[in-house]
Amino acid sequence: MDSLKRDIEGFSRSRLREQSTRVTTVAGRTLTETRRGGALRVTEERGAATCGFVRDLSPDLQVGPVRPFLLLASQDAAQDVDTLRRFQVSHILNVSYGVENAFPHLFLCRTVTVLDLPETDITSYFPECFEFIDQAREQGGTVLLHCNAGVSRSASVAVGYLMSRESLPFEEAFDAVKRARPCIQPNPGFLQQLKAYRP
Repeated sequence: MDSLKRDIEGFSRSRLREQSTRVTTVAGRTLTETRRGGALRVTEERGAATCGFVRDLSPDLQVGPVRPFLLLASQDAAQDVDTLRRFQVSHILNVSYGVENAFPHLFLCRTVTVLDLPETDITSYFPECFEFIDQAREQGGTVLLHCNAGVSRSASVAVGYLMSRESLPFEEAFDAVKRARPCIQPNPGFLQQLKAYRP
């Protein structure tokens, strides 16, 4: 038994080739782990393409016209006065969490705090949101509807509004909002509620 152990140890020391493994960490660092015998050497690659989390510092100023009087965007657009003026915004409907209205002295603002959680009853917020949109429309105004990213909450309110005010079925209302802002993606709970929504 001892001779077999010695043969294995001798074989592994003399005949195994160096092994290298590339590892990309969650932070996006690319490391190379090299084993030679019993030793492990770790080196970091410089300038290598990484696929970890990358913080996007560029503002999302894309504004999607759902209707001439109803625009859909992220909080970034709602906090950029040049964008608001370019789109002739008069009213801002903020359905985010933790985002203050940047220009309450320049625009008519309404905040309806909504959590982007599947269990949130998004339809319970519709009456207050729709009333604000209707008031702006009656006054000849333009509403910028936003949440944090302009993807889930505000998109769900826009879809619900079209279903309610234009009697559109879910699919048509969703497609109209998606054409205006292609990145929309209401969370699964909101989608289920919208599909079941009967204004």
